[in-house]
Amino acid sequence: MEIVHIFKAMADETRIRMLSLLKYGELCVCDIEEVLNVQQSNASRHLNKLKLAGLIVSRKKSQWVYYRFNEDIFHAYPFLSIILNDEVSKIEICEQDFAQLKKHKESKAACD
Repeated sequence: MEIVHIFKAMADETRIRMLSLLKYGELCVCDIEEVLNVQQSNASRHLNKLKLAGLIVSRKKSQWVYYRFNEDIFHAYPFLSIILNDEVSKIEICEQDFAQLKKHKESKAACD
C-alpha cells in the first residue's frame, strides 16, 4: 500500500509546491519556508508527510534540516519523475516558486 501513501502525500498544493522546489536539489527547511511563505511549523508538518510517504529524505546539520528527493522511491516509481518534471512544471504557482527560489538563493549568496 506504499503507493496509496505516496498519492495521499501528493494530494496537497503545498506539498506539490515543496516537491517542485526539491526537484532542483537539496534545500534547507528555512529556504522552503522563505520561498513558500509558510511558517516553520506548517512547513515541518508538510515535509514530515512527504518523508513518511518515502518521497523525501532529510539530514540534519547543526540546527538546520536539509531535504532532498528519495532517489530510491523515484527509481521504484518512475512515473513520479514524469509527474514532477512534466506536469507540475506547468502549474503557474510552481513556476513563480522557482523564480522566488532563484532570487532567494542569489540574495543568500550575496550575504555569504
